[in-house]
Amino acid sequence: MPKARGFTAIALIAVLALSACGGRNKDPQLMHIRSNTSGPDEFTILPGKPLESPDFDAELPAPTPGGTNLTDPTPKADAVAALGGNLARVATTGPNNIGRGDGGLVNHARRFGVNQNIRRTLAAEDLAFRRDHKGRVFERWFNINVYLKAYRKVSLDQHRELERFRRLGVRTPSAPPDPKLFQ
Repeated sequence: MPKARGFTAIALIAVLALSACGGRNKDPQLMHIRSNTSGPDEFTILPGKPLESPDFDAELPAPTPGGTNLTDPTPKADAVAALGGNLARVATTGPNNIGRGDGGLVNHARRFGVNQNIRRTLAAEDLAFRRDHKGRVFERWFNINVYLKAYRKVSLDQHRELERFRRLGVRTPSAPPDPKLFQ
């Protein structure tokens, strides 16, 4: 009987050791959201606009290589138009697709220079952060979401920040109350 228990304990340790060896080269996943189906994501499918017959009395517009098509979906512009917004502010300009109304803001943000490799730098820093905060063993085994716990120290407490601005005398819009006050 003691031999059987010893053999079972050794087998269990061997299985645990082998299971810990797999997946070392994978990027750490803090969010465990997966689709159960192999089909397309229904939220990424945008229907095209209906085709229109051109007025033959008017001239057809000149083709624009790389430009947009009249039947291409424009969900952002359609939403702004439906809500009564200004479509001119939605139109983008330049290679970076900066909104026409946002050029001054972007220029002000760029006044001290722009790091061209910022996306690569941030991706590498975030990968290192996720590797350091990938969760405990059982959290990884049972696919427990550790995203909010990992980023808690670097996230902004919106209610504390709102109170700080109000103490400084900054006019702030109304906000929902802090749920901690009702616990």
